[in-house]
Amino acid sequence: MFSIEHEFDATVVTLVDEGSVSLTEDVTINMFEDCVTVEQFDPRTDTVSKITLSIHQVQELAAALDLPEGVYKLQLDGDGDGTA
Repeated sequence: MFSIEHEFDATVVTLVDEGSVSLTEDVTINMFEDCVTVEQFDPRTDTVSKITLSIHQVQELAAALDLPEGVYKLQLDGDGDGTA
């Protein structure tokens, strides 16, 4: 299950792990104009772990989800869509 919320400066997607085995904490993805942050609570340390990705890194990640093993360079065409 996931939710999408539009806030003043970001779109927030929350991913909820609903599996019956090895449930993990929710993952929150904050999409800003210039970056994307991914956050998850770590109950072992009682802290939130956070990483920040540039928009280019997110574009490369999206492209990588549909590609086989290998090394690629994302090239953007005129309309902003990427091809690997």
